Amino acid sequence: MQKRWKTLSAPADLVKTLEQQLQIHPLLCSLLVQRGITDFEQARTFFRPSLDALHSPWLMKDMKKATDRIVRAIEQTEKVMIFGDYDVDGTTSVASLYLFLKKLHEPLCYYIPHRYREGYGISKPGIDHAAAQGVTLIISVDCGIKSTALIEYALTRGIEFIICDHHLPDEQLPPAVAILNAKQKDCNYPYKELCACGVVFKLMCALQEQVGLSESAAFGYLDLLATAIAADIVPMTGENRILAYHGLQQANQQPNHGIAALAEIGGVQLPLTIHQLVFMIAPRVNAAGRMDEGGKAVELFIADSFEEALAFASQLQSNNSDRREADKLTTQEALAQIEQHPEWKNRSSTLVFQPHWHKGVVGIVASRLIEHYHRPTIVLTQSGEMVAGSARSVHGFNLYDAIDACRDHLLGYGGHFAAAGMTLRPDQVEPFREKFEAVVAASILPDQLIPQITIDQEITLEDVTPRFYSIISQMEPFGPENLRPVFLLTGLIDSGQSKIVKEEHIRFSLKDRSGRHSINGIGFGMAGQFVLLQNRQPIDLVCTLDENHYNNKTSLQLRVMDIRPSEK
Repeated sequence: MQKRWKTLSAPADLVKTLEQQLQIHPLLCSLLVQRGITDFEQARTFFRPSLDALHSPWLMKDMKKATDRIVRAIEQTEKVMIFGDYDVDGTTSVASLYLFLKKLHEPLCYYIPHRYREGYGISKPGIDHAAAQGVTLIISVDCGIKSTALIEYALTRGIEFIICDHHLPDEQLPPAVAILNAKQKDCNYPYKELCACGVVFKLMCALQEQVGLSESAAFGYLDLLATAIAADIVPMTGENRILAYHGLQQANQQPNHGIAALAEIGGVQLPLTIHQLVFMIAPRVNAAGRMDEGGKAVELFIADSFEEALAFASQLQSNNSDRREADKLTTQEALAQIEQHPEWKNRSSTLVFQPHWHKGVVGIVASRLIEHYHRPTIVLTQSGEMVAGSARSVHGFNLYDAIDACRDHLLGYGGHFAAAGMTLRPDQVEPFREKFEAVVAASILPDQLIPQITIDQEITLEDVTPRFYSIISQMEPFGPENLRPVFLLTGLIDSGQSKIVKEEHIRFSLKDRSGRHSINGIGFGMAGQFVLLQNRQPIDLVCTLDENHYNNKTSLQLRVMDIRPSEK
């Protein structure tokens, strides 16, 4: 699929000033300016993230109410339940708080709702289970901010709530003892982009101060927090970047048994990066909730020994294998369904449906289909007597508004700008397909139907040196608003050694026009573009930089994202 290339720029005067202060390559200074770093002090803070720069937890609205209520539960030996979501952010939040509170309190338990029997967030079965266990205080993590009716119900069962959440609140807030969420309108906490595990960390910091624990009590779970930050795709700025930076150090020096077990079973060697946390740990943790029971992920993270964690990691590995197989088969069937309907070819949206598809992979498959047909996509399956599914959007298109416009065909729906879910009756699938297409076609911009690659800088092969790469590596951890830099290289020529590997990928061997500089690279899934190399004409390419480790040798290589005939 043809992609649009968009190259960013930075004000030349700011780049020049920063270059004078830092004495590093102007291209690197331009990258920093693009990230809002314009002077020496900002650069020092960026490259050396300090835990001393974290904000006081007491700045968060309701923090004292929350800690006072927990202290009272400890003093009165109340049974406390931690209630969390089944994804990475939810399970790491539960595990962190559970391990922390165990130092202070018994009796203590946790609850992860079943993805399909109970759905997302606080559930009536979960509250009833808590009441049956004699629980009088529930601390909800990564959920609860929109559960007003259910928390009212919990009060009738003698259960109070403390909410730790990071999702946008509604106008009406639940009747909880305390709500910890920096996105509340009247919350003065300076940093608004914490994930749920970050909010839990703040609660632990306040608690340890109030009860006189050492600072290491809360800071002992930064590796779990880094995993949550990586997996929940929150901005890698401010406190998130500080916490992820130090959490990665902990993951590489003294990791949680669960993280170590997942690294072992995944064949990943230290040092771990944010990229590995996202693609090695997150899918396996998420697979537990998608294919089986999300509680297994909590058991993994709270395991007392590496051997115990390894047993749970094996189960998650099996769940993930099942998930990958279901993902692969469902994607193949969905693509075949699209091919069988040529009248869908020029549509602005995609909607596919098969009753037997596994509900746990429909969101993943929607994302896969967007890689083939870049347009808003919905994948539906049968769920009991109803149809349920997930939707994913393309950059810049408000998916939630489009689905809201189709609400007459739906029993229920929810989500946000880029992703959503819905339920409907089987007889409404076709009417919903046509209405969704009409809404998308009327509102989507032509450019939004063409995938875009955003390029940070144009460089030459002469710029690609170990020092240049070393400084780029110090910009880690990468994530939203601090993405790994993407580069444009122009006028490169195949050396004659490039080849297709494993029928899908290209192993590049390239040189510049002068022939003085050469480099290798890998382009995953790019075999279809190999024809552009065969005539040995100059090409332009978009890539990131990384290291290749082979035969005990380390060399720089290009991670190629796209190529096209050279324009120069």
